Amino acid sequence: MDIITTIHTMQAEIGLAIILIIVLLADLFQKTPSPKNMQRLSCALLVILLLNNIFGSTASGEAFGGMFQNTPMTSVVKIILTLGTLLVFMQADTWLNREDTRHKAGEFYLLTLSTLLGMYYMVSAGSFLLFYVGLELASIPMACLVAFDKYRHHSAEAGAKFILNAMFSSGLMLYGLSLVYGTCGTMYFNDLSTQLVGSPLQILAMVLFFAGLGFKLSLVPFHMWTPDTYQGAPTTVSAYLSVISKGAAAFALMSILLKVFTPMVADWSLLLSVVIVLTITIANIFAILQKDLKRFMAYSSISQAGYIMLAVLGASTQGMASLVYYVVVYIVANLAVFGVINTVEQHNGGAVDRDAYNGFYKTNPKLSFVMTIALFSLAGIPPFAGFFSKFFVFAAAFHAGHWLVVFLALVNTIISLYYYLLIVKAMYITPNDTPLATFKSSTMTRACLFICLMGVILLGVCSSVYQMLTEVAPL
Repeated sequence: MDIITTIHTMQAEIGLAIILIIVLLADLFQKTPSPKNMQRLSCALLVILLLNNIFGSTASGEAFGGMFQNTPMTSVVKIILTLGTLLVFMQADTWLNREDTRHKAGEFYLLTLSTLLGMYYMVSAGSFLLFYVGLELASIPMACLVAFDKYRHHSAEAGAKFILNAMFSSGLMLYGLSLVYGTCGTMYFNDLSTQLVGSPLQILAMVLFFAGLGFKLSLVPFHMWTPDTYQGAPTTVSAYLSVISKGAAAFALMSILLKVFTPMVADWSLLLSVVIVLTITIANIFAILQKDLKRFMAYSSISQAGYIMLAVLGASTQGMASLVYYVVVYIVANLAVFGVINTVEQHNGGAVDRDAYNGFYKTNPKLSFVMTIALFSLAGIPPFAGFFSKFFVFAAAFHAGHWLVVFLALVNTIISLYYYLLIVKAMYITPNDTPLATFKSSTMTRACLFICLMGVILLGVCSSVYQMLTEVAPL
């Protein structure tokens, strides 16, 4: 009975592990490389997993003595991460069909699914031991993905920078976790919440743990790797790194701060307030200066991470619901932008410079429309979903008493509106006698962009989504 209960509790992880094995065997036994077949198989399997996670009766409970914990909210987060990964797979076909990548398309899907499995363990961890295993399972394959195009552009350099920073952040986190274990004698979240008293050694442990996850989230001052990595990595990988990885890390950070470091809430609230203001302000200033759209989106993702942290600052059920809502809105909006950038890059000789988009609407009006709506959502312009996601995280932080941080974030929102509109201006207003040529994107890419566009529009209209998250938010 215990084994059956464990399987029932961990059915999402078990299902994803089975998918990994199927994709591995399919890649091993296919006679000639076929990116199309690998994409269809991977997407079909993820759809089955998604439907099982949504409609299957996953049991809430614990496994392995409390090391693994499943709640309604962790199940929702896994559904969101799976959906985001499916959208990334849908827009990867044109890139993987290139002559220099088609022979390793299977590796891309395997590595991506491995990182997703690591994120599953991160969000369901009930112990720092399982959390760290999940974090490394998510980080190490990601370095391989960043360096996937090692003979093109700066992909190998980006991979090296990513893995070195990941090693450094992991070292910081491990040192902090060793201090937690040394002062409390346990790594289980349920036990730690009653043993942490806020001693100087435990405050140092909390700071080191926060610094380790700060690297994963690209929070200032741990953000320096992000622009170079996003620029050098394949655009599809940059898209995955910017939304799926960030969403899992943000949820894990808030979950652990609320479960474990509750006695030290005054300390980490002050730390987080300073980091939020610095992150949003510095990212916005540097985003204005960027011409390369991938570097631009890197600074945009740093800024968005600062807004996500406002929900963590809320430290409440409302904060948790607003964080998850922000993540799902951010996934559809950001993947829409990266989908357009990737499509243009693959069809126009690697064009990622903002000036290349001058007059883009003349030749590709549909892609211009998708890009515009997604950028409006990222900027927080009503009535799109991004406006409501920002409103909810602002409300969560404000209700927790952090009105000054909310005010500074609001001021920065005006700055972000300016630099997002620079791209819109390039597409619709800036004259160009030789705009990018008209082209037709693949069916899967068009389907992905349509889903993202509908998400940006409908998530702002359907208030039931946020209401549902509020109901399942208590950890």
